[in-house]
Amino acid sequence: MAVIRAFIAVQLPVEVKEALGNVSRTLDSQVTRGAVRWVRPEQMHLTLRFLGDTDVQSLPAVQAALDAVATGYKPFTLQLEGIGCFPNARRPRVIWVGLSDDAGHLQPLKVALDERLDPLGWLPEDKPFRAHLTLGRVKDERAAQGAAWTGDVPRLPVPVDAIHLIESRLQPSGPVYTLRHSSPLTG
Repeated sequence: MAVIRAFIAVQLPVEVKEALGNVSRTLDSQVTRGAVRWVRPEQMHLTLRFLGDTDVQSLPAVQAALDAVATGYKPFTLQLEGIGCFPNARRPRVIWVGLSDDAGHLQPLKVALDERLDPLGWLPEDKPFRAHLTLGRVKDERAAQGAAWTGDVPRLPVPVDAIHLIESRLQPSGPVYTLRHSSPLTG
């Protein structure tokens, strides 16, 4: 049985990735070197659903689920908004930039995606979905404590015009992503 590690995501425009890279560099200057493993800007994306180890034979069904969801939604736009930390700024594990969705389009898309994946074996996640773009993961908790986690985040638009199935191969130098399928929003 062939298995890949996979997730479903929204790709980001180059100018958004560049802006997020600038935010990461600003934040990196506020902490001890090596305290955070920063995501390379070219790898940044909005994860809608982490699938984990996925049987290659199930990929056609996952792709069909993405296509079915995409036909029910028109393209829409999110906007970059502020820096945050999971679980909180006092004990950060993940540093992120948030996304605002003033029109309320993302949550219904996420719910529809979860509903289509459920019969395929991916039960709905037990924690609420919070749209964010991961900038980095804390490696040294002590060195990261006390950081202000502040910086200017430009309020750039983030178009959502397709959802993508992406394979992630973990390498010592970091993950390598391969696009496996795209479903344009055509609703």
